Amino acid sequence: MSLSISIPIPIPIPFFFFFFFFLASASSDSKTFIVQVQPDSKPSVFPTHKHWYESSLSSFSSDEPPPLIHTYNTVFHGFSAKLSPSQAQKLQSLPHVLALVPEQVRRLHTTRSPEFLGLRSTDTAGLLKESDFGSDLVIGVIDTGVWPERQSFSDHDLGPVPSKWKGQCVAGENFPVSSCNRKLIGARYFCGGYESTNGKMNQTTEFRSPRDTDGHGTHTASIAAGRYVFPASTLGYAKGVAAGMAPKARLAAYKVCWNAGCYDSDILAAFDAAVADGCDVVSLSVGGVVVPYYLDTIAIGAFGASDAGVFVSASAGNGGPGGLTVTNVAPWVTTVGAGTIDRDFPADVKLGNGRIIPGMSVYGGPGLPPGRMFPLVYAGSEGGDGYSSSLCLEGSLDKSLVKNKIVVCDRGINSRAAKGEVVKKAGGVGMILANGVFDGEGLVADCHVLPATAVAASTGDEIRKYITAAAKSKSPPTATILFKGTRIRVKPAPVVASFSARGPNPEAPEILKPDVIAPGLNILAAWPDKVGPSGIPSDKRSTEFNILSGTSMACPHVSGLAALLKAAHPEWSPAAIRSALMTTAYTVDNRGETMLDESSGNTSTVMDFGAGHVHPQKAMDPGLIYDISSSDYVDFLCNSNYTTRNIQVVTRKLANCNGAKRAGHSWNLNYPSFSVVFQQYGKRKMSTHFIRTVTNVGDPKSVYHVTIRPPRGMSVTVQPEKLAFRSVGQKLNFLVRVQAREVKLSPGSSSMESGSIMWSDGKHTVTSPLVVTMQQPLV
Repeated sequence: MSLSISIPIPIPIPFFFFFFFFLASASSDSKTFIVQVQPDSKPSVFPTHKHWYESSLSSFSSDEPPPLIHTYNTVFHGFSAKLSPSQAQKLQSLPHVLALVPEQVRRLHTTRSPEFLGLRSTDTAGLLKESDFGSDLVIGVIDTGVWPERQSFSDHDLGPVPSKWKGQCVAGENFPVSSCNRKLIGARYFCGGYESTNGKMNQTTEFRSPRDTDGHGTHTASIAAGRYVFPASTLGYAKGVAAGMAPKARLAAYKVCWNAGCYDSDILAAFDAAVADGCDVVSLSVGGVVVPYYLDTIAIGAFGASDAGVFVSASAGNGGPGGLTVTNVAPWVTTVGAGTIDRDFPADVKLGNGRIIPGMSVYGGPGLPPGRMFPLVYAGSEGGDGYSSSLCLEGSLDKSLVKNKIVVCDRGINSRAAKGEVVKKAGGVGMILANGVFDGEGLVADCHVLPATAVAASTGDEIRKYITAAAKSKSPPTATILFKGTRIRVKPAPVVASFSARGPNPEAPEILKPDVIAPGLNILAAWPDKVGPSGIPSDKRSTEFNILSGTSMACPHVSGLAALLKAAHPEWSPAAIRSALMTTAYTVDNRGETMLDESSGNTSTVMDFGAGHVHPQKAMDPGLIYDISSSDYVDFLCNSNYTTRNIQVVTRKLANCNGAKRAGHSWNLNYPSFSVVFQQYGKRKMSTHFIRTVTNVGDPKSVYHVTIRPPRGMSVTVQPEKLAFRSVGQKLNFLVRVQAREVKLSPGSSSMESGSIMWSDGKHTVTSPLVVTMQQPLV
């Protein structure tokens, strides 16, 4: 299958511009920097690296030197500190200081899914059985902490804590050491970076401990490794058994996200601890703006983890459906987008003209009286400044105009649930939440505080037109909301979620991102006490489970699956696990057609779903894997024109790029997908090649034949066309040649065509997407 789309051209950010712009914009204000040092340069006079770092800070400060926030010893060598611009420049000049990375503030990318993925506890020969549910594997969740009392974190019938575990259960406010058990075997919190910027935390609104006061971390942890809990539901919706991907895997919670966000210095400290503690998988559902890898603390921490054999999965971000929105794009990170599952929560709008508009909601309170129609108003046309009231912002609604009415509010600015609270306080009886043009047709179910439902952009327009027309007639506009509960076996599914961030990869277009998608829309998982299901402070309802959406929810699905695969194949590297997930992923929905894009209703593309939707059972036995070592990643950075110093910042390794550049292009990284960008520059014909190495993990004697689906208008050949393996673990190479002809494009624009390369031995099918992008330079 060939797919074509137009995409904008990414523009790289030079390091020195970024660094000095950061310093200049800081003026006299101090900012937090993460400082990398050459560890073996420590003079012997200092008993520890910490003493050395403190001395370095003292050397250029006549006043009180800035205190250390964190020191790093495992995935990174150095420390973090809050520095003035002059202090930062002086520190940068010290011979043992390799780099200063300005801190970013990251944001959260906020129970049928195991069954939808084919993971059932009654299986006798599937992935759960083969891996003993991941019982000796440890998943580290870097997030908002955990609510340890939830049944999802019970240690019933679990064996002793794995002997390799070196972590701790750090006590704190409302979190005694006894909060941990044989399931939740570790818990830490990191707030130094947060408090360095914001001052001491307000302990009336958040706990100085691993305890979760947000809900996000509890939710993601239980998706990755929650125990079987029955009955499970939220406000009566999605009734059934709740279970994580790896129900017997152990969990370690690393709390780094606080009321003001997730600070890089704390995130790096969590990575450092997770690897030292003995985690096998790290799950990270936060992200920020894309910058070069040597300025990206998540990329730096993740490389250190990968180098230690730890699999890192991260959410792709919720910036979709626009292109170039994907985040967490380092090739040593498995980047996860979001899809739907075959379950939804219909809550339709019935208009006074008889028209039924499809909607979605998990409102669990008293419904609107059956058979009764209510006056309907659009907040944007009823007084106020129009814009604020259209969005139902705090204080924007005129009570006299909305009392006892159903109010239509537009999405944007404040949270979806907060809009319902605004309507409720103004006396409205219900709310219809209409998507904006950018939100498209994708619907997210929320636990609203009043009868409310979400509708698509196109049907929102229809409702507004009905209100305008009816207001001019003798029949004023009316409506009601019909809540229909939980619906399963929905078709089509999966569908790429509207919010799921899309490619191309803004940092390295030759690495296709996201890698895969997984369930991320309307996912049921554990939820803390003292946090209402809507997430707004006035919501005092209590529920053990909640339904949330986001790539935040998709990421821990893959984290749990990675733990199961690692348990079944202890010898597999992080890259091998990702390869198995990617080459066995599927792109066809339960109707037998290519997955749709929820935002438009059109067919989705590789820029939306990467290699496809994860298929755990097939990933268990992929046949072949594309493995990647840390030195391969160093070669990739060399061929991406990173300097030796910048490569050292990311990898802690002194790189010799001479051999790497002789080996070829950056797209020769042994990745399980193929992507190339041709700059046309008036050339009529263009060509390139990829070199790949596959490792046999299937049957000892097996012969694989290639099937090529070339992108439209391209010529693709593979040599050899047959790979004959004699043993398990044997590696064989193949070469892919791609030839393209010039296409007509306006200056600065580009077009993308996709196809695939598939190897099969009759039992296994190993599929990789092939993406060719044609760019027309601006000049």
